[in-house]
Amino acid sequence: MENEEKLMTGEEGFRVIAEMINKTRVSVTQASFHLLLWGWLVFACSLLEFLLRKYAGWAESWQVWYAVIAGVIVSFAYGFAKGKKERIFTYGTKIYVWSWVAFLLALVILFIVFPLETGEVSTYVLLMAGIPLLISGVVLNFRPMMLGAAAFWLLALVAHFGGDTASGLAMPTAMIIGYLIPGYILRKRGSHDTIQGS
Repeated sequence: MENEEKLMTGEEGFRVIAEMINKTRVSVTQASFHLLLWGWLVFACSLLEFLLRKYAGWAESWQVWYAVIAGVIVSFAYGFAKGKKERIFTYGTKIYVWSWVAFLLALVILFIVFPLETGEVSTYVLLMAGIPLLISGVVLNFRPMMLGAAAFWLLALVAHFGGDTASGLAMPTAMIIGYLIPGYILRKRGSHDTIQGS
C-alpha cells in the first residue's frame, strides 16, 4: 500500500497559522472602554468619598459608591452588545472576560462580608483587582496593564499601612496608574481594534 500523506501547501499553512493567531486576539476597543469607564467611575467615587469624609465630616460618605450600580449596568450592556457583534470568542477573549467576571463575583462576596467598612475594603479590592488586571495585561501582551497590577498591589500596602490620608488616596491613585493610563493608551491604539495576545 502506498502511503498517502497530504502535504500542506504554503497557502494552507499560512491559513492555519492565521487562524491560530486570530484565536488569541482580544478586542482593544472593549478593553479600553471598560478600563476608562471603571477608571473614571472608581476614581471619582473614591476621591469623593475621601473628600467628603475628611473635609466635610460626612459619616455616610460611602454612599457615593451607589454610582457603581450604574457602571455595572453600562458595562454589562456594552459588553453584551459587543459580544453579539463578535462571531467568535477567542481564547484570549474568554480568559479576559472570565477573569473580570471572577473578580466581580469575589467583589460582591467581599461587600457582603464587609458591608460598610470601606477603609479596610479598599485594601482587599486593590489586592483582588490586580489579578484580572495582570491577566488582561498578559493576554493583551500589554505592559502598562501589568505595571498597573503591580501598582495596585503596592497601593494595597499603602492603603493598609499608610494612615488615613494615604489610605484614602491609594484607590484614586491606583485608578490613574492601573486603569486610566493603560485605557487611554489602548484607546489610542484602538484604530486596529485588536492587538495580538502573547
